[in-house]
Amino acid sequence: MPRRRIDIDRIIKSRFIHDLPLIFAGCAIAAFATDAFMIPNGLAAGGLTGLATITSELAARHGFILPVGIQTIVMNILLLMLVVRAGGVRYAVQTITGFVLLGFFTDLFSPFVVPLGGDDLMLASLWGGIISGVGYGLVFRCGANTGGSDTIGQIISRRTSLPVGSTVMAIDVAVCAASAPVFSLEQALYAAISMVLMGFVVNAVVDGGNRQRAAFIISDAYKDIERAILVDMDRGCTELLARGAYTQRERPVIMLIMSVSEVSIVKTIVEEYDPAAILMITDVNEAIGYGFKQLGS
Repeated sequence: MPRRRIDIDRIIKSRFIHDLPLIFAGCAIAAFATDAFMIPNGLAAGGLTGLATITSELAARHGFILPVGIQTIVMNILLLMLVVRAGGVRYAVQTITGFVLLGFFTDLFSPFVVPLGGDDLMLASLWGGIISGVGYGLVFRCGANTGGSDTIGQIISRRTSLPVGSTVMAIDVAVCAASAPVFSLEQALYAAISMVLMGFVVNAVVDGGNRQRAAFIISDAYKDIERAILVDMDRGCTELLARGAYTQRERPVIMLIMSVSEVSIVKTIVEEYDPAAILMITDVNEAIGYGFKQLGS
């Protein structure tokens, strides 16, 4: 029977178009947070938006108006020209959509958004990080991105042996540090708090709150433990065939994926049947399939 060919490009394009309203919403939310909390309080929380905040302030001191949104669009276009060959057309479309919408909304909202936070930099940094993290998270969850320091990280990583993640973090920290002479050391430190908080919120939104746990159980009483998991917990599990390195004896390792609330139940079951068992529990970012979320949801 011939294998059915799946048009991956068509599926990705269809999903991207379907997710466009969510990308619009994410960029608008991030732009609102930038205009309401970050820019008015001198919080340059990394990335090209943070760099544009610094240059906009310097231009204002010399009597020039340099919109943050336009700056980010121009800088992203220049950077994208250096990496578009590596990512292809799909990467370019997803990136351009993100940074153009973010820059557009940033300058669109700027005259109308009331600056929030006042003299309380802690309040501004916390809410700026939370709200912008929600916005960026929605964009990333849809497969799009907003360019910025991620693009710079790719360029540097391609020409050196440095990992992209570490490079992006170093760039964001450098932007925060560069804001200290322009604004103040206090504002730079609060910008760093906002940047870290933003990262946590982005991860939470992208993961969608679907974090589970995986358990690996090594025990001579594996049959009893399996039965309790299948019957009492009504949870499926899998036997992985393993061999002890010292004894060279084969016995199964029980693997199961569960919710956070079920961890204590599994511990109780294992302790009941074999207190000497080895139990390993680790995080699972996403579980897809029977008993969990379905593919495409």
